[in-house]
Amino acid sequence: MAQTKVIMPQMGESVAEGTVAKWLKQPGDKVERDENILEISTDKIDVEVPAPAAGYLLQILVEEGQTVEVGTPLAIIADSVDEVAEVPSKHEPPKEVEIVEPEAKAESEPATAIPEPVKEDIAGDKKKFYTPVVLRMAAEHGINLDLVEGTGMGGRVTKKDVQDYLKTAKEKPAVPAVPAAPAEPAIPAMALDGSEEAVPMSNVRKRTAEHMIRSKQTSAHVTSMQEVDMTAIVRYREAVKEEFRKQNGFPLTYMAIITKEVVETIKEFPYINSSVDGDNVIVKHYINIGMAVALQDDTLIVPVIKNADNLSVRGLARAIYDLADRARNRKLTLDDIQGGTFTITNHGVFGSVFGTPIINQPQVAVLGTGAVRKRPVVVEGDAIAIRHMMYLSLSYDHRIIDGAYGGRFCQSLAKRLESWEPTRM
Repeated sequence: MAQTKVIMPQMGESVAEGTVAKWLKQPGDKVERDENILEISTDKIDVEVPAPAAGYLLQILVEEGQTVEVGTPLAIIADSVDEVAEVPSKHEPPKEVEIVEPEAKAESEPATAIPEPVKEDIAGDKKKFYTPVVLRMAAEHGINLDLVEGTGMGGRVTKKDVQDYLKTAKEKPAVPAVPAAPAEPAIPAMALDGSEEAVPMSNVRKRTAEHMIRSKQTSAHVTSMQEVDMTAIVRYREAVKEEFRKQNGFPLTYMAIITKEVVETIKEFPYINSSVDGDNVIVKHYINIGMAVALQDDTLIVPVIKNADNLSVRGLARAIYDLADRARNRKLTLDDIQGGTFTITNHGVFGSVFGTPIINQPQVAVLGTGAVRKRPVVVEGDAIAIRHMMYLSLSYDHRIIDGAYGGRFCQSLAKRLESWEPTRM
């Protein structure tokens, strides 16, 4: 019989675990594919998790209130009502079952907490399946499962077989222990006096650190800087921002205009909107823009504007406002934070002029926008004028994007911004 596991999903690059807040279905209930079956709460978002397959909820493996790591099995869905005639207890996974993994997402990050069922060839070309609970018990007690006689169907090892093996092993005379090799001297912990404090990293911070290091280890980072005269855009926005908010109920930001011009520039330079798969470059013919949003606890989340190439400046302004608002109020959905093909981070919102952003894997480029500052600039005719200036910083993967390509992208984007006209709204 075939069954499907419901897995704790990855909910952002820095989210390592989640808490089961509420089960919307109970064992024995019929479920449709993509029907929401439980609610999960994290320190960044609260989301509903859909069923990866249609069938019947056979068993709940993680109860409400429990917190588990990304990749942990949460429940099992059976494809036939006959399999749930006798629903097992919440605490014991079903016996003699072949587990079928749900189809993986294209850009998900692998994470496992419980060993997967293992298949082994045995006599007669049959297969032996170890359930997660058997593998977990074997790992906890250091058992070689080849030594355990299976009494289940087809000679499979059950939980009771492992328990009986452990009981028998305890009754046997103990084997003299081999003297252990002398341990390596431990590195002494850093001594702190009253003027220092050791603050443990939160799970979010540890996950963010891992993601950043993995990005640096994966991509050969190069950053190009481009100076941009934003005066035309600043003057237009100042003239219409109050009326725009009254008419639409959300603000017209520099980011909406910049994002629109980024999308148009990506169409000229499609490799900026790609990913690497082995020896292949996967060029995306759709543009999903990730927008980095700083939360109140100083952590970061990157919601995604889907199909940004189909939106006007007004539509982008609405999408940016909506995603940022829902991010800060923990109202994002799982779909809101997945599928980005290019990321923009506005470090200028904190007054920063320059920045060297790290690529959000598996993307190949990220754009940083600095603060817009008034300063004297030499203009045509060697005159000096007060202009609104900004620096763009494009970090890109040098494995597939050379300096010339990345530099031309920045140059083209700068020209678009400097020559911007209200007709582009």
